[in-house]
Amino acid sequence: MLAILLAIISAAAAVGGGLLALGEKRQLNLTLGFTAGALLGLVAFDLLPEIFEISGANALDIIWPMIAFAVGFLLFHTIERYILIHHSHERDYLIHTHPQVGMVSSLALVGHSFLDGLSIGIAFQVSEAVGIAVAIAVVGHRFADGFNSVNLMLLHKNDRSRTLKFLALVGLAPIVGVLSSFLFTLPGTTLAIYLGFFAGFILYIAASDILPQAHSKKSTRLTLVLTILGAIFMFGVTRLAD
Repeated sequence: MLAILLAIISAAAAVGGGLLALGEKRQLNLTLGFTAGALLGLVAFDLLPEIFEISGANALDIIWPMIAFAVGFLLFHTIERYILIHHSHERDYLIHTHPQVGMVSSLALVGHSFLDGLSIGIAFQVSEAVGIAVAIAVVGHRFADGFNSVNLMLLHKNDRSRTLKFLALVGLAPIVGVLSSFLFTLPGTTLAIYLGFFAGFILYIAASDILPQAHSKKSTRLTLVLTILGAIFMFGVTRLAD
Protein backbone atom coordinates (compact mmCIF):
# COMPACT_ATOMS: atom_id res chain seq x y z
CA MET A 1 0.00 0.00 0.00
CA LEU A 2 2.85 2.38 -0.81
CA ALA A 3 0.53 4.36 -3.08
CA ILE A 4 -1.79 5.15 -0.16
CA LEU A 5 1.16 6.15 2.05
CA LEU A 6 2.43 8.58 -0.60
CA ALA A 7 -1.08 9.98 -1.00
CA ILE A 8 -1.17 10.66 2.75
CA ILE A 9 2.17 12.48 2.46
CA SER A 10 0.75 14.61 -0.36
CA ALA A 11 -2.29 15.39 1.83
CA ALA A 12 0.04 16.55 4.62
CA ALA A 13 1.87 18.79 2.12
CA ALA A 14 -1.41 20.43 1.08
CA VAL A 15 -2.42 21.05 4.69
CA GLY A 16 1.02 22.49 5.42
CA GLY A 17 0.71 24.93 2.51
CA GLY A 18 -2.74 25.98 3.64
CA LEU A 19 -1.68 26.56 7.25
CA LEU A 20 1.21 28.71 5.98
CA ALA A 21 -1.26 30.86 4.06
CA LEU A 22 -3.43 31.23 7.17
CA GLY A 23 -0.40 32.45 9.08
CA GLU A 24 0.23 35.18 6.51
CA LYS A 25 -3.31 36.59 6.72
CA ARG A 26 -2.16 40.12 7.62
CA GLN A 27 -0.14 40.38 4.41
CA LEU A 28 -2.83 39.00 2.13
CA ASN A 29 -1.83 41.21 -0.81
CA LEU A 30 1.65 39.69 -0.76
CA THR A 31 0.43 36.11 -0.54
CA LEU A 32 -2.14 36.78 -3.27
CA GLY A 33 0.60 38.14 -5.52
CA PHE A 34 2.65 34.98 -4.99
CA THR A 35 -0.44 32.83 -5.53
CA ALA A 36 -1.24 34.49 -8.86
CA GLY A 37 2.29 33.83 -10.08
CA ALA A 38 2.18 30.24 -8.82
CA LEU A 39 -1.11 29.57 -10.62
CA LEU A 40 0.24 31.08 -13.83
CA GLY A 41 3.31 28.88 -13.48
CA LEU A 42 1.09 25.85 -12.88
CA VAL A 43 -0.72 26.46 -16.18
CA ALA A 44 2.38 27.32 -18.23
CA PHE A 45 4.92 24.84 -16.89
CA ASP A 46 2.79 21.88 -15.79
CA LEU A 47 -0.75 21.69 -17.14
CA LEU A 48 -0.19 22.76 -20.76
CA PRO A 49 2.91 20.57 -21.32
CA GLU A 50 1.04 17.66 -19.74
CA ILE A 51 -1.91 18.25 -22.06
CA PHE A 52 0.34 18.15 -25.14
CA GLU A 53 2.11 15.03 -23.90
CA ILE A 54 -1.08 13.11 -23.10
CA SER A 55 -2.73 14.19 -26.36
CA GLY A 56 0.27 13.01 -28.38
CA ALA A 57 0.42 9.70 -26.57
CA ASN A 58 -3.28 9.08 -27.23
CA ALA A 59 -3.43 10.41 -30.82
CA LEU A 60 -5.88 13.10 -29.70
CA ASP A 61 -6.20 16.24 -31.83
CA ILE A 62 -4.89 19.03 -29.59
CA ILE A 63 -7.77 21.27 -30.69
CA TRP A 64 -10.14 19.44 -28.28
CA PRO A 65 -8.17 20.17 -25.09
CA MET A 66 -7.69 23.75 -26.34
CA ILE A 67 -11.45 24.12 -26.85
CA ALA A 68 -11.87 22.87 -23.28
CA PHE A 69 -9.23 25.43 -22.22
CA ALA A 70 -11.27 28.29 -23.72
CA VAL A 71 -14.51 26.90 -22.30
CA GLY A 72 -13.00 26.70 -18.81
CA PHE A 73 -11.87 30.35 -18.97
CA LEU A 74 -15.12 31.70 -20.43
CA LEU A 75 -17.43 29.58 -18.27
CA PHE A 76 -15.99 30.85 -15.01
CA HIS A 77 -16.01 34.42 -16.36
CA THR A 78 -19.71 34.00 -17.16
CA ILE A 79 -20.49 32.47 -13.76
CA GLU A 80 -18.65 35.21 -11.87
CA ARG A 81 -19.91 38.04 -14.03
CA TYR A 82 -23.61 37.20 -14.26
CA ILE A 83 -24.35 34.84 -11.36
CA LEU A 84 -21.95 35.55 -8.50
CA ILE A 85 -21.42 39.32 -8.70
CA HIS A 86 -25.16 40.08 -8.94
CA HIS A 87 -24.73 42.78 -11.57
CA SER A 88 -22.41 44.96 -9.51
CA HIS A 89 -21.35 48.29 -10.92
CA GLU A 90 -18.23 48.05 -13.08
CA ARG A 91 -16.30 50.48 -10.87
CA ASP A 92 -16.84 48.20 -7.86
CA TYR A 93 -15.80 45.01 -9.64
CA LEU A 94 -12.18 44.85 -8.45
CA ILE A 95 -13.06 45.10 -4.77
CA HIS A 96 -16.31 43.10 -4.85
CA THR A 97 -15.80 39.72 -3.21
CA HIS A 98 -18.08 36.69 -2.75
CA PRO A 99 -17.66 33.63 -0.54
CA GLN A 100 -19.20 31.52 -3.35
CA VAL A 101 -16.38 32.44 -5.74
CA GLY A 102 -13.77 31.24 -3.26
CA MET A 103 -15.66 27.98 -2.70
CA VAL A 104 -16.09 27.27 -6.43
CA SER A 105 -12.41 28.04 -7.04
CA SER A 106 -11.30 25.80 -4.18
CA LEU A 107 -13.57 23.01 -5.39
CA ALA A 108 -11.74 23.16 -8.72
CA LEU A 109 -8.48 22.59 -6.83
CA VAL A 110 -10.15 19.71 -4.97
CA GLY A 111 -10.96 18.14 -8.35
CA HIS A 112 -7.37 18.62 -9.47
CA SER A 113 -6.12 17.06 -6.23
CA PHE A 114 -8.41 14.07 -6.75
CA LEU A 115 -6.99 13.49 -10.24
CA ASP A 116 -3.46 13.81 -8.89
CA GLY A 117 -4.21 11.02 -6.44
CA LEU A 118 -5.82 9.02 -9.23
CA SER A 119 -2.67 9.45 -11.30
CA ILE A 120 -0.56 8.08 -8.44
CA GLY A 121 -2.71 4.96 -8.25
CA ILE A 122 -2.70 4.41 -12.01
CA ALA A 123 1.07 4.89 -12.16
CA PHE A 124 1.54 2.19 -9.52
CA GLN A 125 -0.46 -0.15 -11.73
CA VAL A 126 2.33 0.26 -14.30
CA SER A 127 5.23 -0.24 -11.87
CA GLU A 128 6.39 0.82 -8.42
CA ALA A 129 9.18 2.97 -9.88
CA VAL A 130 6.75 4.91 -12.10
CA GLY A 131 4.35 5.31 -9.18
CA ILE A 132 7.04 6.76 -6.90
CA ALA A 133 8.18 9.21 -9.62
CA VAL A 134 4.63 10.45 -10.16
CA ALA A 135 4.05 10.74 -6.41
CA ILE A 136 7.13 12.95 -5.97
CA ALA A 137 5.75 15.37 -8.57
CA VAL A 138 2.31 15.33 -6.92
CA VAL A 139 3.68 16.09 -3.44
CA GLY A 140 5.47 19.15 -4.82
CA HIS A 141 2.23 20.48 -6.26
CA ARG A 142 0.07 19.70 -3.24
CA PHE A 143 1.83 22.29 -1.06
CA ALA A 144 1.04 24.97 -3.64
CA ASP A 145 -2.57 23.74 -3.99
CA GLY A 146 -3.15 23.95 -0.24
CA PHE A 147 -1.59 27.41 -0.17
CA ASN A 148 -3.68 28.56 -3.15
CA SER A 149 -6.91 27.07 -1.82
CA VAL A 150 -6.69 28.95 1.48
CA ASN A 151 -5.82 32.22 -0.26
CA LEU A 152 -8.80 31.84 -2.62
CA MET A 153 -11.11 31.34 0.36
CA LEU A 154 -9.67 34.27 2.34
CA LEU A 155 -9.75 36.52 -0.70
CA HIS A 156 -13.51 36.11 -0.96
CA LYS A 157 -14.21 36.72 2.74
CA ASN A 158 -14.80 33.13 3.84
CA ASP A 159 -14.32 32.62 7.59
CA ARG A 160 -11.55 30.52 9.14
CA SER A 161 -13.82 27.55 9.90
CA ARG A 162 -15.08 27.22 6.32
CA THR A 163 -11.58 27.76 4.96
CA LEU A 164 -10.21 24.92 7.10
CA LYS A 165 -13.01 22.62 5.90
CA PHE A 166 -12.09 23.25 2.26
CA LEU A 167 -8.42 22.81 3.08
CA ALA A 168 -9.30 19.41 4.55
CA LEU A 169 -11.06 18.52 1.27
CA VAL A 170 -7.97 19.52 -0.73
CA GLY A 171 -5.87 17.37 1.58
CA LEU A 172 -8.15 14.33 1.49
CA ALA A 173 -8.87 14.41 -2.26
CA PRO A 174 -5.64 12.69 -3.41
CA ILE A 175 -6.21 9.86 -0.90
CA VAL A 176 -9.69 9.34 -2.32
CA GLY A 177 -8.18 9.51 -5.82
CA VAL A 178 -5.69 6.74 -5.06
CA LEU A 179 -8.43 4.54 -3.59
CA SER A 180 -10.62 5.19 -6.64
CA SER A 181 -7.83 4.04 -8.95
CA PHE A 182 -8.37 0.53 -7.58
CA LEU A 183 -11.87 0.62 -9.09
CA PHE A 184 -11.46 2.21 -12.55
CA THR A 185 -9.07 3.99 -14.90
CA LEU A 186 -9.48 7.33 -16.67
CA PRO A 187 -8.92 7.26 -20.46
CA GLY A 188 -6.04 9.46 -21.61
CA THR A 189 -8.21 11.45 -24.01
CA THR A 190 -10.67 12.31 -21.22
CA LEU A 191 -7.83 13.34 -18.91
CA ALA A 192 -6.32 15.66 -21.56
CA ILE A 193 -9.67 17.38 -22.14
CA TYR A 194 -10.26 17.77 -18.39
CA LEU A 195 -6.82 19.27 -17.92
CA GLY A 196 -7.53 21.75 -20.71
CA PHE A 197 -10.73 22.85 -18.98
CA PHE A 198 -8.96 23.08 -15.63
CA ALA A 199 -6.08 25.11 -17.12
CA GLY A 200 -8.51 27.67 -18.56
CA PHE A 201 -10.31 27.87 -15.24
CA ILE A 202 -7.09 28.42 -13.30
CA LEU A 203 -5.78 31.01 -15.78
CA TYR A 204 -8.95 33.04 -15.32
CA ILE A 205 -8.68 32.86 -11.53
CA ALA A 206 -5.04 34.00 -11.61
CA ALA A 207 -5.29 36.79 -14.20
CA SER A 208 -8.80 38.19 -13.69
CA ASP A 209 -9.48 37.52 -10.04
CA ILE A 210 -6.47 37.06 -7.77
CA LEU A 211 -3.97 39.42 -9.43
CA PRO A 212 -6.32 42.46 -9.53
CA GLN A 213 -7.23 41.82 -5.89
CA ALA A 214 -3.57 41.66 -4.91
CA HIS A 215 -3.08 45.20 -6.24
CA SER A 216 -6.51 46.72 -5.53
CA LYS A 217 -5.88 47.94 -1.96
CA LYS A 218 -2.14 47.98 -1.38
CA SER A 219 -0.09 47.57 -4.52
CA THR A 220 3.65 47.44 -3.87
CA ARG A 221 6.77 46.52 -5.75
CA LEU A 222 7.15 43.60 -3.39
CA THR A 223 3.76 42.26 -4.53
CA LEU A 224 4.99 42.36 -8.13
CA VAL A 225 8.27 40.68 -7.18
CA LEU A 226 6.39 37.93 -5.34
CA THR A 227 4.16 37.37 -8.37
CA ILE A 228 7.26 36.76 -10.48
CA LEU A 229 8.75 34.56 -7.74
CA GLY A 230 5.53 32.54 -7.64
CA ALA A 231 5.88 31.72 -11.33
CA ILE A 232 9.57 30.91 -10.86
CA PHE A 233 8.70 28.69 -7.90
CA MET A 234 6.31 26.61 -9.99
CA PHE A 235 8.86 26.42 -12.80
CA GLY A 236 11.37 25.02 -10.31
CA VAL A 237 8.86 22.53 -8.90
CA THR A 238 7.98 21.22 -12.35
CA ARG A 239 11.65 20.98 -13.42
CA LEU A 240 12.54 19.06 -10.26
CA ALA A 241 9.57 16.77 -10.82
CA ASP A 242 10.87 15.96 -14.31
